[in-house]
Amino acid sequence: MVRDGRAALEFYRKAFDAQVLYQAPMPGMPGIFAQFKIGESYLQLTDMPGFDPKGPRSPEALGGTSVVLEMYVDDVDMSFAQAVQLGGTPLLPPTDMFFGDRYCWVGDPWGHVWALATVKETLNEGDVQRRAEEFMLAMSKNK
Repeated sequence: MVRDGRAALEFYRKAFDAQVLYQAPMPGMPGIFAQFKIGESYLQLTDMPGFDPKGPRSPEALGGTSVVLEMYVDDVDMSFAQAVQLGGTPLLPPTDMFFGDRYCWVGDPWGHVWALATVKETLNEGDVQRRAEEFMLAMSKNK
């Protein structure tokens, strides 16, 4: 759910190379319904304000979001910079993480949080667990 679905689609197209598959006005309503694809993932959006008081709400209406939309990209740094340049909010800068990915978070102008990742090294479960423990220990010492 977003405000101004057409603008959201344009942001996703430019920031994340989204391919719009379908877009149509909602009958009798000011908003649109759209389906789009980013990489191999299919997503839908709508901007039907007040459609169902028990239904989904946009992050703006909720004052935050309860989900993070995560996707793998070829170049995290470039994708992050591109999204920020287009009006996204940097939430976590691109960082080499203990689980082997270069990883970041960017908020879009509608309040959704996108996690972007690029695999830097493939680790086994034991390596990830060991690195997670080391990471948490280092974090506790920095408090």
